[in-house]
Amino acid sequence: MKNNTRGSLIWLRITRFTHQSNLLSNEFLKPFGLTTAQFDVLMQIDSYAPITQSDLAEKVTVTQGGISRMLSRLEQDGLIERTQQWKTKHISLTEKGKQQLANAFDAQLAFQSSFFDDCLSVEEQKTLYELISRVQKNSENKAK
Repeated sequence: MKNNTRGSLIWLRITRFTHQSNLLSNEFLKPFGLTTAQFDVLMQIDSYAPITQSDLAEKVTVTQGGISRMLSRLEQDGLIERTQQWKTKHISLTEKGKQQLANAFDAQLAFQSSFFDDCLSVEEQKTLYELISRVQKNSENKAK
């Protein structure tokens, strides 16, 4: 561990923060009947509907097998619907799914924002946003 670069230390901090944030969000979202992963999936479906399962799996941090099980559960709960167009299934939110997402959205947004609002100034938040955006774009370029 003595040979860590600053970049690897930053990556470890981001990883630990993400993990802790997800744990806290899972607890926070319980009253809304959602997990952090389900919230993310519903958000992506809402943004990109109708979306295919494979396109959805690329946008979230769930494995292909995990997304399949999660979608089955969300469909059983009446939050999503899958429609077949030729050989491709498209996923959309049901009215119940839209309502459940709407109920949780503002609260989850405020909860996540509090991690930054509680300890960073507005200027620090702007700087962090600019820096993390640059790193994200660089990672996307490496994937091409």
